[in-house]
Amino acid sequence: MRYFKYVISLVISLGCVLNAQVVWGQTTPQNYPNKTVKIIVPFAPGGPTDVQGRWAAEQLSQALGQAFIVENQGGAGGVPATDRVVKSVPDGYTLLAGNPGPLVVAPAIRGQMPYNTMTDLEPIMLIARSASCVAVHPSVPARNVKEFIAYAKANPGKINYGSPGIGTIGHLGMERFTFHAGIVLNHVPYKGAAQYLNDLLAGHIQVAFIQFSPCIQQIKQGKLFSLGATSEKRSSLLPDMPTIAEQGLTGYSSYNWNGLLAPKGTPAPIINRLYEILSTQLATKENQDLFINQGHEPGNLTPEGYRKFLQAELNKNAELAKAANIKE
Repeated sequence: MRYFKYVISLVISLGCVLNAQVVWGQTTPQNYPNKTVKIIVPFAPGGPTDVQGRWAAEQLSQALGQAFIVENQGGAGGVPATDRVVKSVPDGYTLLAGNPGPLVVAPAIRGQMPYNTMTDLEPIMLIARSASCVAVHPSVPARNVKEFIAYAKANPGKINYGSPGIGTIGHLGMERFTFHAGIVLNHVPYKGAAQYLNDLLAGHIQVAFIQFSPCIQQIKQGKLFSLGATSEKRSSLLPDMPTIAEQGLTGYSSYNWNGLLAPKGTPAPIINRLYEILSTQLATKENQDLFINQGHEPGNLTPEGYRKFLQAELNKNAELAKAANIKE
């Protein structure tokens, strides 16, 4: 009997030790992070989502003394990579570099999605938003919106535009443009912004959304021409470039934006800690100047503010998809 009690006591003791080891090995908000954190970028390297994802990784690595690394997974408009994050363990070690494509565009035009943006992800912070220029290859005989619309109507089905993929902001933004302009263009989807920019420069496609920073460089070199800016008002970086809206498409605007999100269920203290670090860094003059000079408007929305922003974007895109009959 004594032997039996001894065995039982030993088993209980071992169980307590093993359980303690499991608890001690777990991540808590107090010891987070205690290993490498991955930020999944749902596009190929080189585009704005990649650049801002790497900015966030650098800021968090420096502040927390642990490696935050970027992993690129392009393809299918960013949906598979986003779904991967959604299905990850919600412990703060797998984060998403958020982009409108897989978060608020694809859900508006696809019949079915493997995730729900509003219920399967925890917003951390909207980092920045940025307008684009509608850029054309020099072979296109148009230098403003009016001339391009006339050219497109005279050449139906002959003009190709590129985007980072089906269901991205480059896709829906151009569809918004064609809807307002009453023209039809052929969509050529790519796996990222860098790829379609190269093809636009080579003349394999004729038109595309290009964000301000690379657009400025190519325009100055005469490699591309801009029809206009997609912003609500003229950019301080390009004060001589008229907006699309002021050239006759009243009310037109389109912005790309980037943020950071985590899987649903990630502890709130971890979400808040990441937000506080990024918010503090984004508010510095050095980073404000960095973003503005690259053509971005610093966002700095709180987790709750970012959540409301996502819902508003979803509603707006769903309305356009219905009105213009945009489907994947």
